[in-house]
Amino acid sequence: MRQSASVNLCDISEEMIMLDKPVNNIDVKRRNRSNTLRCILNCEHISQMELTRRLKLSWPTVLQNVKELTEAGLVREVGTYESTGGRKAKAYAPIPDAKTALGLDITQNHVGIVLVDLGGQILRYTRKSQSFSTEDAWFESLSRLVDVFLKTNGEGRPLLGAGISLPGIVDEPQEYLRYSHVLGVKDFPTRKFRDALPFPCQFINDASAAGLAEIYGRPTDNNLIYLSLSNSIGGAVINGGSLYAGDNLRAGEFGHNTLVPGGRKCYCGKEGCLDAYCSARVLSSHTNGSLPDFFAQLYAKEPATEAVWQEYLEYLAVAVNNLRMSFDCDIIAGGYVGAFLEEFGAPLRKLLARRNTFEEDSSYFKTCRYKLEASAVGAALLQIDRFLRTL
Repeated sequence: MRQSASVNLCDISEEMIMLDKPVNNIDVKRRNRSNTLRCILNCEHISQMELTRRLKLSWPTVLQNVKELTEAGLVREVGTYESTGGRKAKAYAPIPDAKTALGLDITQNHVGIVLVDLGGQILRYTRKSQSFSTEDAWFESLSRLVDVFLKTNGEGRPLLGAGISLPGIVDEPQEYLRYSHVLGVKDFPTRKFRDALPFPCQFINDASAAGLAEIYGRPTDNNLIYLSLSNSIGGAVINGGSLYAGDNLRAGEFGHNTLVPGGRKCYCGKEGCLDAYCSARVLSSHTNGSLPDFFAQLYAKEPATEAVWQEYLEYLAVAVNNLRMSFDCDIIAGGYVGAFLEEFGAPLRKLLARRNTFEEDSSYFKTCRYKLEASAVGAALLQIDRFLRTL
């Protein structure tokens, strides 16, 4: 994996942007225009001079890009900066909700829906109980659910399309969900979703989607591991800012790393998988299936709950340390449990520091910034990124 450097989120240079290599002058202009908007989206406001410095583009190029983005309704002038002796520099800010995208997270028993803006911010979200089925009636219900959501929360906003997060292996052309143990399907055609929704759709694995959400707006030369701690465990490998899928589209299946040989039975049929020790179900099974109730009891310092949490963290520390030793990069924990680690994860950091062979602390371990619907957000960002690439 490529070595990464620490860069300010707004300090984006041309070579840091993940865009297709330009092949002609039109492509160069498109890339520069896209880079300009990406940089503005990452800032509250910015001057043209600062854009030239951060993007390493000429003044005339930035001037033209800002003019075109303003005319397109994606950027607006918001005043001027204090004078440093000459003419006051104009300040420009993004109009994030000039375009929006829908994100759907399909699980065994629920459908999560988000509406996000160009900056990756959640404008609206909902989560509805809906047990998955391959029958036409389920897709008709999905269509109605999305229609009600948009009419209630997003009508009138320019919609780019939808990204759909699925718990399983999605093939490269995005035509089939090749395998999903969670949904109980093999080689399931994604056109069933496309036919149910009246706009462009893209598809992605749920953990990969959550990983993409976490790196959105970060320096795009980063390497990192995203570990999803939900009702099943998955993850994403980000190499140089790009998602590494693996030869068989199975990279990031951390839940099926063997943690304890001959240990607990996993839902996959094997024994000792990480999933059997660190999925959210391991915790919620102690509180009648409610993960929030588990952490409420932990907050109240219930001794039995504290014991369960301590054991959970000891297994998780082994898994995270193994990932650190294998990939030598930052690790972000997300998913249902990851959303609680900022508040309850202090003991984990001590365990990680104790296991670390090369460092004295656990500063490489991060908690997720998206506490809700990360997979749906990441799926929606597929449409946002497609738009930015084709400006």
